[in-house]
Amino acid sequence: MALTGLYVPLITPFDGRGGVAVDALTTLAHDALAAGAAGLVALGTTAEPHALSDAEQQTVVDAVAAACREHRAHLLVGAHTSEALQALAGRPEVTAALCLVPPFLRPGEEAVLAHYARLAGASPVPLVAYHVPYRTGQQLSVAALRRLAALPGMVGVKHAVGGIDADTIALLADLPPGFAVLGGEDAYISPLLALGAPGGILASAHVATTDYATLVAAWQTGDVVRARPLGHRLATLSAALFAEPNPSVIKAVLHAQGRIPTPMVRPPLLPATPAATAHALTVAVAARTPAMIRGDG
Repeated sequence: MALTGLYVPLITPFDGRGGVAVDALTTLAHDALAAGAAGLVALGTTAEPHALSDAEQQTVVDAVAAACREHRAHLLVGAHTSEALQALAGRPEVTAALCLVPPFLRPGEEAVLAHYARLAGASPVPLVAYHVPYRTGQQLSVAALRRLAALPGMVGVKHAVGGIDADTIALLADLPPGFAVLGGEDAYISPLLALGAPGGILASAHVATTDYATLVAAWQTGDVVRARPLGHRLATLSAALFAEPNPSVIKAVLHAQGRIPTPMVRPPLLPATPAATAHALTVAVAARTPAMIRGDG
């Protein structure tokens, strides 16, 4: 199994009564896949899973899985415990589970590796580690990431370290076989792809799916002339969409575009401010390419 290309970690849209807007979610899923995404992520952090009931989480996975099944696309599902992983058994659409590095405790690299070995050993699906140290508090060296890649059942990492550091360069300079390093920092995705990352999990791609898919493909084929200016433009868009805690601004933009029924986020998040929303909408229009203007994403 090769994880490559663009993956969109879908938001959870809410309707006017505060419930999950399933029709809007289904449309977002189909739109993203039709516009060039290789796959989707359900119940990623962008989906606000902390604020969803068990029944709502199942509803979200059902809707996204149906779209992936129809498009024959990859599906990643956020699942961070043995219990959550077992709930994925019997779901043939699920390509892999996206599992966060244990947060807050800072247990150390050896404990993190043991944690993933336990999860992978009992999981019905392969695992993608979610490495975001400025949120979890746990750093992983390039040596630890290589050991992680060697664990049976580990097929990739969502790499979101807040930039591009020496360990990132060292990892991408000699990628472990069969292990996908997927960029998870939207604003840095272009240079990460240039260094050899095979794809990315990018919330910003809700707004410009075709362009983000084109960016990934351009770097994969070595089309620097096309990739470099597109990467600069999309980095500006990503910065605007992440100006306030995710996914508040993305939801505000999607609502303003008529793609979701409300811009609602659930506590502890607050809705995007009017200023951030207006700026992101302006940047989104300025970032549009001819493909986007035609309506291709």
